[in-house]
Amino acid sequence: MKVAYVFIMPRSASYKLAQMILPQLEAGTHGVDVVGMFFFDDNTFVLRKGDPIGERLAKVAKERNILLMMCDMCALERNLAKGKPRWCDPVTGQGLREPAECHVVDTVEGVQVGCFPDLYQALASNPPDMVISL
Repeated sequence: MKVAYVFIMPRSASYKLAQMILPQLEAGTHGVDVVGMFFFDDNTFVLRKGDPIGERLAKVAKERNILLMMCDMCALERNLAKGKPRWCDPVTGQGLREPAECHVVDTVEGVQVGCFPDLYQALASNPPDMVISL
């Protein structure tokens, strides 16, 4: 079974990912193939360059071809990205037909930034059987 995780609740990355999922991935005992992880709000902070959790996660993600993506607006707000929201005009709040430029800043290796259209596209070639929100 292939799964994707969405980290939405406070401390879900710093606790559930760091203390449960990541150690199991490192040991090869997690029991499923993880194809992607999407980070919201303060959960994006574990993806900062030099963060011990993020550095461990980046290594596992590279070895196992796991997508690491953080919400563009969450990353911009926390100075982990530069540019503009990918699919929403920040002034009017209206959706965009073409994505704006946004890129990660000072994150661990392999992290992408985007919104739902970007997540769907990134997972299209290796879709999960299940999405788990934590």
